[in-house]
Amino acid sequence: MATDSAVVVGASIGGLLAARVLSETHGRVTLVDRDPLPEQAASRRGVPQGRQLHVLLDRGRQVLEELLPGVTDELVALGAPLIDLHGDVRWYNDGYLMQPAASGLRAIGVGRPLLEQVIRNRVAALPGVSILPGHEVTALTTTPDRRRVTGVRVHRRADDPSTTRELSAELVVDAGGRGTRSPVWLAELGYRPAPEEQVPVGLTYVTRLYHRQPQQLDGLLGVLTNAVPGRTRGGIVAVQEQDRFAVALSGMFGEEPPLDDAGLLAYADSLPAPEIGALLRHARPLGAPARMRFPASVRRRYERLRRFPAGYLVFGDALCSFNPIYGQGITAAALQAVELARLLPAGPHGLARRFFRRAARVIDMPWSIAVGTDLRFPEVPGPRSARVRLTNAYVHRLHAAATANPTLGAAFLRVLNLVDPPRRLLAPTVAARVLRGSDGSARRFDRPTEVGTLE
Repeated sequence: MATDSAVVVGASIGGLLAARVLSETHGRVTLVDRDPLPEQAASRRGVPQGRQLHVLLDRGRQVLEELLPGVTDELVALGAPLIDLHGDVRWYNDGYLMQPAASGLRAIGVGRPLLEQVIRNRVAALPGVSILPGHEVTALTTTPDRRRVTGVRVHRRADDPSTTRELSAELVVDAGGRGTRSPVWLAELGYRPAPEEQVPVGLTYVTRLYHRQPQQLDGLLGVLTNAVPGRTRGGIVAVQEQDRFAVALSGMFGEEPPLDDAGLLAYADSLPAPEIGALLRHARPLGAPARMRFPASVRRRYERLRRFPAGYLVFGDALCSFNPIYGQGITAAALQAVELARLLPAGPHGLARRFFRRAARVIDMPWSIAVGTDLRFPEVPGPRSARVRLTNAYVHRLHAAATANPTLGAAFLRVLNLVDPPRRLLAPTVAARVLRGSDGSARRFDRPTEVGTLE
């Protein structure tokens, strides 16, 4: 049953998914974005991470399919391959090579621009949804007592900034991403800032696209090696549409991948996964590398505020921005959209309180995985409880045991993909296999001299 209008700030993936569920309960939904939006899949200024490698977790793919039925088949028809995350990808976790196996975990090999374009086309075609590109939201409008948000002020970026107009709305959703203006806008209205948690990781990552030949990577569709304490370099290769590989090299705490060909190759050759350096040595690059810096994961705890204006929500990366190495952002936004869809039919009363509580529960699991893993590094400030230390030590032993036991690899990947909660790794059957299989005999790939040059 449609009510009044809604405005979504930001037409990236999070904003698009919010608009998708709002279209079921609001007669008009307007997405406002600063960028001129491309008609074809292309990176854009307002999404600097769009040129970087993206991974859509299996749970994220499932939820996107729920929200936009048939989207998987549509992406596959556009050339994005389906990937068995256990059978088609070579995982070096903490230097241990996971034994591969066929699984039900599926990902889509797709670049961010194409994924966003397909979702945007789907959402823009919904009744009552419109997109206002090239416009910037400058402020919120409210009732005289400032207890309810009634819309936004916008100006067309090509015009004089002093020339503004108002868009009225029953509900405004800030999906403005990491550059969210909510803390500023709410302060201007006299509201206290949300408690904020930050986890500095000093991450720098560089992505470059390469032409893909079927024989490369021994026919596999991806490779991953993670950073560990004392070795803060990582690398990922992921297949994409149009017969491409995206290669992302990363470094933490001042470790930065270079941008020149020789430097990129030397950096890749320093990783435990020899496949990455071999690929760079023989594959044809498609365009220049793109660098991005990510200083810290940030979580804003709006659910802890006692006072918050009605008619306003904060959503997606504006609510919580994860370390991108773990690939959790799109999945977390999709899960938030599902929770919002469940709450909207009950009406607007107390919506912010109800949504922020639900969103916090959605965020808790990926946040605990990312932060707990980052706390392995002594450079990351923060308390390390006995639980965190024991969990990290246990997962390290699981990786060693997974070199010979694919059941353990599958258990880890199901948690990493947010299909199962982390506590599943402590199930008696899993723990018994970990204890039996982590006797120190597993080979660990720590140094490039230990590995060959697979092509």
